[in-house]
Formats: sequence, structure tokens, C-alpha cells
Amino acid sequence: MSCVEVMNAHLDLIERINPHVNAVVSLRPRDELLAEAAEKDRRLDAGQYDGWMHGLPHAVKDLADVAGMKTSAGFFRPPFDVEPAAADSAFVARLRAAGAIFIGKTNTPEFGLGSHTYNNVFGTTRNAYDRTKCAGGSSGGAAVAVALRMLPVADGSDFMGSLRNPPGWNNVFGLRPSFGRIAGEPGEAFLPPAGVAGPVARTARDLGSVLRTMAGDAAGDDARLVAPEADRVRGRRVAWLGDLGGYLPMEPEVLRVTRTALDTFAALDMSVTDLPTLPSFGSFAGVEDLWPTWLTLRHWLVGGAAKPLYDIPQLRDAIKPELRYEIEGLLNGADGNGALTALDVFTATVRRADLHQAFVRLFAEYDYVVLPTAQVMPFDADLHWPDQISGIPMSSYHRWMEVTTIATLVGAPTLAAPAGFSSSGLPIGIQVLAREHAEQELLDLAAGWEGAAGWLSRRPPLLN
Repeated sequence: MSCVEVMNAHLDLIERINPHVNAVVSLRPRDELLAEAAEKDRRLDAGQYDGWMHGLPHAVKDLADVAGMKTSAGFFRPPFDVEPAAADSAFVARLRAAGAIFIGKTNTPEFGLGSHTYNNVFGTTRNAYDRTKCAGGSSGGAAVAVALRMLPVADGSDFMGSLRNPPGWNNVFGLRPSFGRIAGEPGEAFLPPAGVAGPVARTARDLGSVLRTMAGDAAGDDARLVAPEADRVRGRRVAWLGDLGGYLPMEPEVLRVTRTALDTFAALDMSVTDLPTLPSFGSFAGVEDLWPTWLTLRHWLVGGAAKPLYDIPQLRDAIKPELRYEIEGLLNGADGNGALTALDVFTATVRRADLHQAFVRLFAEYDYVVLPTAQVMPFDADLHWPDQISGIPMSSYHRWMEVTTIATLVGAPTLAAPAGFSSSGLPIGIQVLAREHAEQELLDLAAGWEGAAGWLSRRPPLLN
């Protein structure tokens, strides 16, 4: 097929399907995109091949910059508008160099906050398998677009599960890389990192291809990623943490589907061990320290970054409650009894380091640690967030995603893999944590999972 034919096929599908789910936003005019595709064909005719993405349509998550396009972050529109980006973000430039044609953006919640993709600029993105349900977030647009074949692959980013819950809720793969795997992004280099960019795809091979392209040549020879091979996972050991011994409120259907999915590890000749709860080490005493540690660091990092918006009265009134929650947590403390202090942050950082050490020891015994990608199944798209799970109140807009905080705190590369479907036909996933810089082991697992898990071939109803 020519690049023009590929572009037309995707744009036709977007035209038919996207109005039902609202995953692709800021779509560029067809004539411009076809002209770029025709130029890609001319380059091929002249023997010039840009790379494996030559002529493929791609939409970047609307938190990263694409030269000539606006980055709305789900917030910026008149009267709070932004100019088109002057240059590509680092990983976007690598996708462009590999031959991608940027057709638009994928939808994200305002400033990427919350695992539900809705905003006042473009509206709500809906689940690929049930349009009445949430798509997850903040990479919800990316996961839905890939699940519905509107994009071959996608990029996303992850702070608190944003490359894990949306793939889990849309029956595709996502991968949160180790810190530094995708190098070159600007930012404060000396704060403990939390947010990273990464890929979304329908197959293990595509997942690895996007990750390698986004990472560029940053990795040394000993850390280079190669094509995934399923045979390499045989004999590896898996630790299942589930709901952390009952600590995490979790819908029964989530546990039923994800626990059943553990049989796939056995089919791949891997052993699975149930662990009773989260390991402890040093100042990190166990599950009781998980949320306080997370909340302190989240308020500090997110609230600190966003406080300049809060200081402008008209912007303060316009930002969504989720962002105000993080900023006010910085200013008033998680308990509302005073601003976070340097000692608060230091204590949380030490606990985070000790949790990391606990997982260093855990990974000396196990190759993978497995948890569900969310504590609930996809919920009603008209809700902002679940305020309770099985009658247990949620204390914040993201408490129902506490299960994702562990991988972020320990800095573990994490694969989101489809785990199956509920009795009502809703998808859920598992998150598979590996030791630092072990992305290759996760890609190999994805290859095995792809061959052994029959539900990966289940297509969304809109494609039938």
C-alpha cells in the first residue's frame, strides 16, 4: 500500500469512529495530511526511507509538543490560549525522524490529572468497548485510538498509572519505562522523578518498536532493546500482590478477572507466588505508609509545578478541582493543618527510598511483581471519579488508583497487559513490575502474553 492509501484508510476510520469516542483531537485537514503522505511516497520512489514509521499517521498525547501545533493540556483555549509549539518535544522529534506523520493529538484530562479523560476544551473520551464508560487517563485518548485502530501505535505519559489504567481498560498494551530510558526531556533534574513518557500498542513487537524509537540512542549497548521473544520468559518467577492483603478496596470483579489471568503465566511455564502484603524495609513500615508517602510527594511535585497558575486569580478560578486539590495540599498539608515543610518532604523521600530497597530485595527472589491496573472496572463516563468502592469512601479524586502508586514510587518499569473481561464485557488489565532497566524482560513477557491470552483478539464493538 502507498502512504496515501494508508493515510486515507486511517482518516476514513477516524471520521467514522472518532465521533463516538472522542479520542483523537486537533485533527489536521485531510488535504494537508494527504500532501505529506504523497511526499512520503515520492521519497520512497527516490529510494529514501525514513524508518519503520515512514508515512504512518501518529497523534501525540496533548501534553507533549509537536512543532506547529498547540499543546492544550486539556486546559488552554480562549481566553487562556497558547501559541503553536515552536519545536517538537524530544521523543516527538525521534518519532518524526522515524517517518511519522503527525495528524493531530490524543485527548487527555486537564493537565493530565486523574484517570478519567475529560476536559473543557475537547470533552470526554469514552471507552473503546463501551461508550457509556470511562476510558481511563491520562493517556485515555491514546489507548482508545489504538484499540479502535484509528492509530497504529501511540505515545503517552505516566505519573500515577496513566500508561497502565487506560491500556488495561481498553485491552491494549502500555509500558511505563524506567527513569532515564527516554532521555532528553526538559525539567528539574534534581527532584525525585515521577512522570515518564512511554508507548501504547496492540502487539509486543509494536510496543518495543515505539519504545526504542522514543528512547533514541540514549541507552548503552548493554541496555539496548531488541525484538521481543516469548521463549525467554520460561522459568521466570512471578509475585502476585493483588489487593495487598485486603488493604486496597477493590471491586470483586477486578480481583476475579485479574486472578484468573494469572493462569496465563503458568501457560508460559512461569511460577506464581501469592504475597500477603507489601514488603517493608527501614522507615517504610508497610501498607500504612503507602498513601501518606505518596500524597506528600504528589502534593509537592504536582502542586509545586502548578502553583504559578494558582497565583493568577483568573486562572485559579478556571482550573479543575483536581489541580486545586494538589496545590492546596502543598499549601495546607495533606491533613489541612499547615503547609508541607522541608521535613515532611524529606521524611517522605526517605520512606520512598526504603520502599525501593524493599523491592530491590523482592526482585532478588522474583522476576516480576503483579497487581491489577485499577481497583475498579471502567465506571460511568459521566462521573468525575468513583467516590466509593464497595461502600468504602475514597478520600480524593485518585485514591481509587492507589494500586498504581507503587511502581511510580519505586521507579520500576511496568508493563500494562490486558487481563480479560468482566461478565458484562468490560476490560481490565494487570500491571507487571520488573527490576530497574528491565524493559526487555517486560517486552518478552508481552510477546508471550500475546500468544497465550486469547482475549487480546477480542475487537471493540465499533469495529464489528
